[in-house]
Amino acid sequence: MRVTISEFARLVGLAPSALRFYDDCGLLPPAEVDATNGYRYYDQSQRARARLLRDLREIDLPLPEVRVALDADPSEVAEVVRAHLRTLEARSAATRTAAANLLTQLLAEHTTAVLGGPELASAIRQVTPTAAVHSEDNLVLSCVLIELGPDELSFVATDRYRMAVRTVRPVEFGGASGQVLVPADQLAAVSRWAAAGDIVRIEARSGERVRLAYGDEVRELDTIDAEYPAYQAILDNLTPPACRVVVDRQALLDVLAGREVVAFDIDPDAVRIGDEVKLDAVGSGSVRIGFTAGLLAAALEASVGPDVLLEICASDRPAVVRSADQGTFTTLVMPVRLDG
Repeated sequence: MRVTISEFARLVGLAPSALRFYDDCGLLPPAEVDATNGYRYYDQSQRARARLLRDLREIDLPLPEVRVALDADPSEVAEVVRAHLRTLEARSAATRTAAANLLTQLLAEHTTAVLGGPELASAIRQVTPTAAVHSEDNLVLSCVLIELGPDELSFVATDRYRMAVRTVRPVEFGGASGQVLVPADQLAAVSRWAAAGDIVRIEARSGERVRLAYGDEVRELDTIDAEYPAYQAILDNLTPPACRVVVDRQALLDVLAGREVVAFDIDPDAVRIGDEVKLDAVGSGSVRIGFTAGLLAAALEASVGPDVLLEICASDRPAVVRSADQGTFTTLVMPVRLDG
């Protein structure tokens, strides 16, 4: 029996965004992809592999080792896990107990989410630069939308020319799902503070400021009562990419330096700028596309890891820029028209 990506995500405890990423990595491709609309369908027989993949990633096992472990014997997987655990610091029982006690003290009408401090700081760092510079004309676009749910928190920012989305799985969640809109500059200001916390608790209540706390320290953010652009509709309406390539992120950044507009000729083996630049790539499909160099560079700078994944539907549609090893962060960048 085959099920949709959302149903399969609930069955195996993975977010749909994670399933899409693991499909792109070749770790967990769907059993079927509808050729007309790109919808992914999974078979019930894939549940065991998906749950093993989920468990391996929850202990932060690197993707190359996950790829090996998924097809290994149980005894071999156990040895991989033991070796990995020897490199990690175990979270103390006292910290877990303190977090549980804090959660039980929260009022029922609060929406609360507990995140790892470094994860929250990373999400803030990646998303806030995409928000528009504050002005009276674009107050909403100078904010970050935070969507809170039991499965994941989404941080979203856009300035109309690019859009950044980062999802984070909460350690704990309480109350009803909801969303808040906070000024990007205020959120950016707490990034370094959040990074120092083992866990950070986010508390949100309608009509009140958002509270972020760890230990005895608290930070508060203003909330904006306004309607945010329907970003999910933009993501849902993206057509399947005609071209997808993985390229060295820093090398791509370097060739953008000092340029205003750049025209790329992309094929499965290389990313080229005329006869001047050739960067090795791995992927599929070919396309010629142009970008404002500064916009593309900003998206690359917010990514993490040595490689970046470019997904291009068409030369006049938003291009998806993703960290090759972090599927929870996605940036959309509008291309520019190339005359001639």
